[in-house]
Amino acid sequence: MMSIMSRILVLFALVLLLALPGTGEARRKNAQLLFDDYNNALRWSDYDRAWMYVDPEIRQSNPLTDLERKRYEMVEMTSVTVRSQTVAADGSVDQVVEIKMIGKYTQRERTITDHQHWRWDAKAKHFWLVSGLPDIMATD
Repeated sequence: MMSIMSRILVLFALVLLLALPGTGEARRKNAQLLFDDYNNALRWSDYDRAWMYVDPEIRQSNPLTDLERKRYEMVEMTSVTVRSQTVAADGSVDQVVEIKMIGKYTQRERTITDHQHWRWDAKAKHFWLVSGLPDIMATD
């Protein structure tokens, strides 16, 4: 049943991306590929790659600390599932993503909800993640 619901949500997200204002098919496809690649980077615990999707201004003003990096190294993502996606009038995209992870030392699985906010940068022709990497210390 969950796989059917997941497919419906992904299909719904794709329909929403088609509604991006003033955009062409290439931009919509590139946006979905970018969101998928970011979520795949999380799934495969490639935090350096995921970090490159974060808005450059945010990366500069709030760099990852050694402690944050060590915390990310202590978990392994087992599932990253987009639960909803909303496209705003300005072209920004909000996603609610369910992340399941296992503590490498405790072997305990936890689930968190990551609220992603992506802004469109017309100059760079790129979506940037404004909300930052997921807060893996959060409790849902």
